[in-house]
Amino acid sequence: MAQAQLQQDIEELNQLLKQAKRKRVQDLLSLEIRKLETDIINLKEAEKSQIEIAPSTSSSTIKKRYQIKLNGYGWDQSDKYIKVFVTLKNVQSIPKEQVYCKLTDRSMELHVENLDNKDYLLSINKLLEPINVDECHWKQKTDMVVVFLAKSQPNVKWSHMTEIEKKSQDQRNNRFKPDDMEKKDPQESIMDLMKNMYDTGDDDMKRMITKAMYESQHKKRTDIPDFNDAM
Repeated sequence: MAQAQLQQDIEELNQLLKQAKRKRVQDLLSLEIRKLETDIINLKEAEKSQIEIAPSTSSSTIKKRYQIKLNGYGWDQSDKYIKVFVTLKNVQSIPKEQVYCKLTDRSMELHVENLDNKDYLLSINKLLEPINVDECHWKQKTDMVVVFLAKSQPNVKWSHMTEIEKKSQDQRNNRFKPDDMEKKDPQESIMDLMKNMYDTGDDDMKRMITKAMYESQHKKRTDIPDFNDAM
């Protein structure tokens, strides 16, 4: 889902890049596109990451197990629960004590131990709303674990799973507003985008934008004809 949203951002930026006239603005838009493309690559690599861990016993006859960090999951909600769905083939075949959660009021860790000689970990931090740890539970189903996170405030609808996802979506919504962009002059839309990039960018981005704005203003002043010389 996150990759698809980043790809949509890149497409919007490419449209603005085609409309931009000044090289400095084109460079800034190209830089932002490259940053988003890097974010997509990092997400893909994170999904494939596997970390080797030491065996739980010193016996040389025991094979090493590997911990696999899970990133993909589905979720749904009812009035009382946030339901997290984690797909793991044959997870129903292992003992219940090998499937457990570590919970706080704003985070969850699902641990699945020794499933086909591998350990699995799903970690979700900074939940959008607090949960009631005492009322949470989980179930093993065929090829799936379902975690029931009890809402501290029943009947409150969650728009996102985590604070980070909501913040990211809000930033994208503020950065790209198609209706407004269609009504505005293309150059005005680019200036609004540059302001948003300045507000949310790092120090290097801010320096580049400040320099571009200064050069733009300086060019406008030097383009004004000197009427005294003409007379």
